[in-house]
Amino acid sequence: MAEITVQLNGEARALPAGLTLTGLLEALELDPRKVAVERNLEIAPRNGYAAIAIEDGDRLEIVHFVGGG
Repeated sequence: MAEITVQLNGEARALPAGLTLTGLLEALELDPRKVAVERNLEIAPRNGYAAIAIEDGDRLEIVHFVGGG
């Protein structure tokens, strides 16, 4: 299986080629309703996660929402 390398929250990480943002969140066991994903300095629309393919060299930041007050 081919792999790509991305920067995920500032760290280099190897991922399977052809992975989408939805697939990445599933692999990381993250609920897409509770995170925001930035890809190459742009916030990815949540309703587009399944259609956004991660590419070699992408810079991804995943931010978790935290409740409180």
